[in-house]
Amino acid sequence: MLIAKIETQLGDMIAGSVDEGICMCKFSDRNNFESEFNNFNRYLQQEISEGENDHIKNLRFQMDEYFAGIRKTFDIPLVTFGTEFQKRVWNELLNIPYGSTISYRQQAVALKNPLSVRAVANANGMNKIAVIIPCHRVIGSNGSLTGYADGLHRKKWLLEHEKKYSNISFNTTLF
Repeated sequence: MLIAKIETQLGDMIAGSVDEGICMCKFSDRNNFESEFNNFNRYLQQEISEGENDHIKNLRFQMDEYFAGIRKTFDIPLVTFGTEFQKRVWNELLNIPYGSTISYRQQAVALKNPLSVRAVANANGMNKIAVIIPCHRVIGSNGSLTGYADGLHRKKWLLEHEKKYSNISFNTTLF
């Protein structure tokens, strides 16, 4: 696995790539980043080294476009590691349009499991590919910004950024 730093307006991110695609893109100052990274390392059981491949170069380019307000969707091969339920949750996140939000409850209903709101929220928090798998687009049923492992200030910024470059409006409240 190769890892590289990607600089963004919201802080440095660490990208990880295996031969098949991007498997990690996280803010480097995230709470418990080091322990999550070590768990990730044990899960993959691969040597991890700094460097870039075509996947990371493409990610860097697409992230620059996203943060410039040009790119609204990503077309990078992704490799996710998790339970089947987590993968279903993360795949559902990819269906949320740029500039839109849904509630955790709406996400659970879309997964045909309306009683799984807490499990859905937990799986969103385990997302290892921030921004590209857009868990920041999931909000509380009352419109509040809740549950973003990379910080509510980043969630708010990302939603406002997407709102600025889309024709969709929504209201959120930061507690």
